[in-house]
Amino acid sequence: MEKDILFEISDIKKSYKITKQNTLNVLKGINLKVYKGEIAAIVGKSGAGKSTLLHILGTLDRPDSGQFIFEGNDVFSFSDKQLAEFRAKEIGFIFQFHHLLPEFSAIENVQIASMISGNKDKKNAHRILKEVGLEERENHKPSELSGGEAQRVAIARALINSPRIILADEPTGNLDTENAESVIDLIFELRKKFNQTYLIVTHNEEFAQRCDRIIKISDGKITDS
Repeated sequence: MEKDILFEISDIKKSYKITKQNTLNVLKGINLKVYKGEIAAIVGKSGAGKSTLLHILGTLDRPDSGQFIFEGNDVFSFSDKQLAEFRAKEIGFIFQFHHLLPEFSAIENVQIASMISGNKDKKNAHRILKEVGLEERENHKPSELSGGEAQRVAIARALINSPRIILADEPTGNLDTENAESVIDLIFELRKKFNQTYLIVTHNEEFAQRCDRIIKISDGKITDS
């Protein structure tokens, strides 16, 4: 049975000026098809280009060249405003460090992400926190949460706008083994429930092996997918 393509990137290149004379070529022509509802691990050594690729897929940075085709449109042909709207609607982010705002409660941290898209309904934030098992901790601030709980809040924040793409950069990298396994299990449960697509940069070999697909990057190129 043929898989449904969610989006496709072709010949993505990205370099950075180090000095006037020196340029660092980070991505050297990335081609990739990403399928609806899959969980794919992105693996490779430090400096291979994994995080740069994730930033470009998240439209946080534009490539020097190449295309990002989503529903027939090249996303990088959008204006900055259109790109921001696309990002808010279609992409959720999970980072290694949860990046929760310390002065706000768990539910407020989740709700902020939906308010950016114009939705002030607190009920949805409560519902999503319940999905990640934290409905009884929704009024606690990040300092009152464990590392695993804080990461669950971050996952809820990524899900609040029902994006079709979830990008995660080392989501278990700052957790102990027990909490890491719990977060991994949660991601698979959420995928089953909401059928969202997850692209996950990880050094956790066990996590990568559980994924539907492993995308290997070496020296700025995909060597296996």
